[in-house]
Amino acid sequence: MSRRNDNEDYSSALGTLTRKQVQDAIRRGNSLVGADIRGVDLTGISFENVDLTRAKLAESNLSQCSFVGANLSHASMWHANLKDACLDRATMEGTDLDFANLDGCTLKGAWVKKAIFPLARISMDEILDAVKTGQRLRMSSPGHD
Repeated sequence: MSRRNDNEDYSSALGTLTRKQVQDAIRRGNSLVGADIRGVDLTGISFENVDLTRAKLAESNLSQCSFVGANLSHASMWHANLKDACLDRATMEGTDLDFANLDGCTLKGAWVKKAIFPLARISMDEILDAVKTGQRLRMSSPGHD
């Protein structure tokens, strides 16, 4: 078995990463492209300028995380808790945010294309306005229009 190279990415055969492994990868500048980080409590971690293309972050606690300038293209953030997260200037092409909690998020200057949002709880107009103005998103309660 070969020793892991510090520049090797975390997308291969490691299974779901732990909070510590994610923090170590960010600190070392290792790739998190395609990483499996499902269901992990990552509260408050800074993912600024990190490439999370195709990362699996579904059902993770991402509250108060910073994704400023991060690449979230085709990432799965389905049912994730992004309360009070900062997604300013993030690239969000094809990002799946369905059923996510986006309450208190900011999206100023984010590049949003073909992303999936929980439109039953927040309107696309509110999302686009948040991208332009930087105002925090406010979601309605589940089951209310």
